[in-house]
Amino acid sequence: MEKTVLLLQDGPVRIIQINRPHVRNAINKQAAHALKIAWKAFEEDKEARVGILTGRDDTFCAGADLKDIEGLAPEVTGKTGPLGFTRLFINKPTIAAVAGYCVAGGLEMACWCDIRIADEKAVFGCFERRFGVPLIDGGTQRLPRIIGLGRALEVILTGRPIHAQEALAIGLANEVVPKGESLNRALELAHQIASFPQRCMLNDRKAVYAGLGCSLEKGLQIEARLGSEVIHSGEPYSGARSFQKGKGRGGQFE
Repeated sequence: MEKTVLLLQDGPVRIIQINRPHVRNAINKQAAHALKIAWKAFEEDKEARVGILTGRDDTFCAGADLKDIEGLAPEVTGKTGPLGFTRLFINKPTIAAVAGYCVAGGLEMACWCDIRIADEKAVFGCFERRFGVPLIDGGTQRLPRIIGLGRALEVILTGRPIHAQEALAIGLANEVVPKGESLNRALELAHQIASFPQRCMLNDRKAVYAGLGCSLEKGLQIEARLGSEVIHSGEPYSGARSFQKGKGRGGQFE
């Protein structure tokens, strides 16, 4: 039986690729389980620093495979979404490399990632609106946090397609690249992120997520606690010494 999810390793970067191109990478029960296992393994692998989610053959994901909706529906609990991994919190950076259709559950999976790189032919949208299928893999919660309440409600209620340039304009896509280049650009960005001092970067990321929904006062307390952990680790002092020796002068990445 062909694998529904492929795992590729590029140094410290783990690529998790949906492998069901014959159905535009729609997710059935088997693929949902494989995705959950893949992301848990990424979290536990100390050598893997950044994860990329993508789809095979110029399509990101068309969402849940409606031919297997009865198999996916029982997976819905407070801790598990139908697509397997969408209620997990991963303590490492994640990037969605989006080509072609990124709709329905595919959009929800892209919103689960920290960063979305879209190629110029990418199409986003809540296409499940036409079939009475709910957003139940985090879309109702993550999309408003990414693009704001008003825009998110319009996208969710109308189910209309959002093409790449509009996705960039509203903040859904972080960057738009030429057709076929989303994975290459995601890899470039992932390697850059993987090269940074990790404790500081991971704690800053954690502070962002932990502070969502908090008051400013509470959020600042979270930031202070996590930032202090980094300072006491000594990581900033090592970085400061590198700067004194000329590394990174003028804002240059090395």
